Amino acid sequence: MKEIFRRTSVRRFEDREVEQEKIEKILRAGMQSPTAGNQQPWIFYVVKDRDTLQKLAATSPYAGCVKDAPMAIVIVYRQDVRYPEYAQIDCSIAAENIWLEADALDLGSVLLGIAPIRERMDAVRDVLGFPEDQYAFGILPVGYPVSVKPQQDRFDPAKIRYID
Repeated sequence: MKEIFRRTSVRRFEDREVEQEKIEKILRAGMQSPTAGNQQPWIFYVVKDRDTLQKLAATSPYAGCVKDAPMAIVIVYRQDVRYPEYAQIDCSIAAENIWLEADALDLGSVLLGIAPIRERMDAVRDVLGFPEDQYAFGILPVGYPVSVKPQQDRFDPAKIRYID
């Protein structure tokens, strides 16, 4: 899959709206992710409101790029599932699918980690107002990249151990 080797972290976006059809494709990709026991613990908040994007940008020292993105997807999870200890892993897989589908649609994104840092998780909850039994996992600003750089080759044979 070419997106795995092409995708890069994008933090600068054109001042251009993301089409609703593309947003739905990205969300479908996220929801297609495998999860522990098929628990699907996620809730996806699609944020386009400028004021809310500004507030989300202040929830982490690394989230500044959210303020200039045309939209962001905030992944939130529930722990009232069969395997709550795997909910964050499930959200990680969903985030990767979102990222890859965004790249396939000529969009860019970056995963801004919120969990497991409680202050950031609470700050995102305060901005979005979701219930206490939901937990912020990460923020993915999404948009058309200002520029695209080639992805570095990360293959390192020194990090492989074969057990024959």
